[in-house]
Amino acid sequence: MSLADLTGKTIVVTGGARGIGKAICTSFAQCGGDVIIADIRLPEAQATATELCRTTGRRVVAIQTDLTNLDDVVQMTSQALEQFGKIDVLVNNAGWDKLKPFLKTTPDFWDKVIAINYKGVLNTCFAVLPHMVSRKAGSIVNISSDTGRVGSMGEAVYSGTKGAIIAFSKSLAREHARDNIRVNVVCPGLIDTPLLKEIMGEEFGGKVVDSIVRSIPLRRLGQPDEVSPMAVFLASDSARYITGQLISVNGGLAMAG
Repeated sequence: MSLADLTGKTIVVTGGARGIGKAICTSFAQCGGDVIIADIRLPEAQATATELCRTTGRRVVAIQTDLTNLDDVVQMTSQALEQFGKIDVLVNNAGWDKLKPFLKTTPDFWDKVIAINYKGVLNTCFAVLPHMVSRKAGSIVNISSDTGRVGSMGEAVYSGTKGAIIAFSKSLAREHARDNIRVNVVCPGLIDTPLLKEIMGEEFGGKVVDSIVRSIPLRRLGQPDEVSPMAVFLASDSARYITGQLISVNGGLAMAG
C-alpha cells in the first residue's frame, strides 16, 4: 500500500543522490510524485534519477546545485519551475559532518559545516518560498538531526547547525501558516548512510558511533528507508493540520518528554 497519494505533486529534494536523500526521493516517486534532485554530486544524482524513472515511471530529474551558493539555488529553482511548472514540496536533506572534538576544529571547518547544513536551508527556503506564497500552498520538510535536540560528542558545530534548523523551521512555520504553507522537521538518529560509513572509518568517529549504537534501545543503526516515510507523511495532505513540529526517528535513543 502507498504511504500517500502524491500524484501531480512536484517535490524538490536536496542531497537526494544517496543515503537518506535517495530514500526520500524513492518514497516520493513511489507515491506518485515527480522529483527534482538538487545535489552537487551530479553523476550520482543522475544515476538515482534514471533508476527512479525506470522503477516508478515518474518524472525524476537531477540538477547540479551548490546549495551554499544562493545564485546556484535560485537557478535550480528556476529550472525546476520551467520543467515542472510548480513546486509543491521542498525537502531540505543535504548535510555534511566530520567528527572532531570542538577544540580540534578550525574556523574553515566551522564555515563548511554551517554553509552546507544551515545556510543551504536558508538559501533553498529563500528561493522557493516566494513561489509557494504566490500559490498559497506548499509544504517544507527540513531534515535536522537528534544532535540538534540533545547534542553529540564530537559534533558541536554540526549539532549547532541542526539546532538552528529546528528553530528556523518553527519560526518559518509561524510566519507562513497564513499562506497555507506548512513547515516541519524530521530528526534522524544514527542512520546507515555513506556519510556515516565515512565517519566510522576514522578512529575517533568509529569509537563515538560504536558507543552510541550500544545505547540505542533498538540496538541497531536505522536505515534510510525508515526515515523517508516520515518525510512523505509530513509533506502529504494526511498531515495538513501539522506544522512547526519535529519528529525523531532514532530507535529510541533520545525520547522526548
